[in-house]
Amino acid sequence: MHSNDDTDVTKDELLIKRQRALYRAKHRGTREMDFLLGHYAKAKVLTMDAGALIAFEQLMEMPDPVLAGALVDGIGEFDEQSQTLINRIRRFHKIIK
Repeated sequence: MHSNDDTDVTKDELLIKRQRALYRAKHRGTREMDFLLGHYAKAKVLTMDAGALIAFEQLMEMPDPVLAGALVDGIGEFDEQSQTLINRIRRFHKIIK
């Protein structure tokens, strides 16, 4: 049994959440987002802890135009956690150093 805290999940639940996040990242609906999020997720999501996975899932809730502007052009204002993740994805794709 586990608590209602989203970061307190079993290994099986975490694996399912990772697989779901990987699928969602690769199937956004636009080629650009499928590429940017899909490749990042393929490389990183299976090693993310529950907190990082939740942050990634929250980032994927953003509409594609907003997220594309953030990832490609560095446009937008986001909370610290989202901005950190956006920068990680941008560095992963060598969009920024």
